[in-house]
Amino acid sequence: MISEVTMPSMGADMTEGTIAKWLMAEGDAVKRGDKLAEIETDKTVVEMEAYSEGLLRRIVVAEGTLVQVGAVIAFIGDPDDEIPEVADATPAAESPKSEAPAPTPAVPASTPAPAQPTTPTPAPTPVVARGGRVKASPIARKIAEEKGIDIASVPGTGPGGRITKSDVENFTPSPVFAASGGRAPVVVDGSDITLSSMRQAIARVTVRSKTDSPHYYVTHEVNMGPAMTFRAQLNEAIVDDGDRVSVNDMILKAVTTALLKYPKWNTTFDGDKLVGHSDINLGVAIALEEGLIVPAVISIQNMSLIEISRAVRDMGKRARGEGGSLSQAEMTQGTFGTSNLGMFGTSSFSAIIVPPNAGIISVGAVKEKPIVKNGAIVVGQTMNATISADHRVGDGAEAAMLMSEFQKTLENPARLML
Repeated sequence: MISEVTMPSMGADMTEGTIAKWLMAEGDAVKRGDKLAEIETDKTVVEMEAYSEGLLRRIVVAEGTLVQVGAVIAFIGDPDDEIPEVADATPAAESPKSEAPAPTPAVPASTPAPAQPTTPTPAPTPVVARGGRVKASPIARKIAEEKGIDIASVPGTGPGGRITKSDVENFTPSPVFAASGGRAPVVVDGSDITLSSMRQAIARVTVRSKTDSPHYYVTHEVNMGPAMTFRAQLNEAIVDDGDRVSVNDMILKAVTTALLKYPKWNTTFDGDKLVGHSDINLGVAIALEEGLIVPAVISIQNMSLIEISRAVRDMGKRARGEGGSLSQAEMTQGTFGTSNLGMFGTSSFSAIIVPPNAGIISVGAVKEKPIVKNGAIVVGQTMNATISADHRVGDGAEAAMLMSEFQKTLENPARLML
């Protein structure tokens, strides 16, 4: 039986996509799960999987074509199946253009000569010596400093444009210059910024999330001293294998452990029920030059800490276009999210939930601060972690229990190896 292959949705905000590359040719045998094509979305390039088996009978959409989600792009079937007639796909961005000529006025209007604009007198350009220093006599510099005058704004009349004593004494600052306290005016770039398609997609999905999901927030301060000691010892032991565990890897493992104990947060709200998921597909926020994406580590509950580290490094490289593309599952099947701004020195923040997830945990930097240990004040290492939770899924006490389990794992890091 002939099966239609349609442009898939690679995210809640996706309305169209481009066939970046066909990975199979007409006549090739296709199995369920095979990579059919690379789809370019607003955010990244994703590998599209096949959901039916047979021969790739016909490719309807050529590479480089932008089409709407749901449009037929190919057919898979048996050799004897009849292929339906499908109109050639029209690029989604294409719009009809009028061929009618512009109307010509019956009576030409006279055009008055434009007024000549008044050209402002340009500010004097100081003569700059080699090395970037303005050419001025020492006495001229001293007088300018005493008067609070920027020496670079004084026109020089000396040899080669050198600024002299009399130049500074006779200098009359312009009104703008005087109003600025003797400093050259600062010009701020006030031009508009055109949003990229990826930035527009991020705007749509974040507005949808904040509109549909009633967010609330629970923050825990985690004692990271034991985890940081554990990490240093572990990395020393695995250095010969080329592995290295990051703080973020430990955070992902701790989130996974917490979700295993409280699987309610690994669900999706759907009207009168919470849709459960048999895998924990943990989203990891990755900042690219174009914007933010949150691909997921699939079935992370089956991975050790070192396997998580390897998977995240590999996913990060592919997200940046190094050595492959992200898969359709990684971009569309996340069940819970994480976000980390610790590398920027951020102490704490609250992230926006990625639809249709029930929550996302955001973490800040691990910082040294005074803590109380055995009744004494000592230097410790702490990290703030905040869950942004969907109140339709669970209440504050339930979110706090999830965060307590997360905290317990990091403060007892032997649990990271379980």
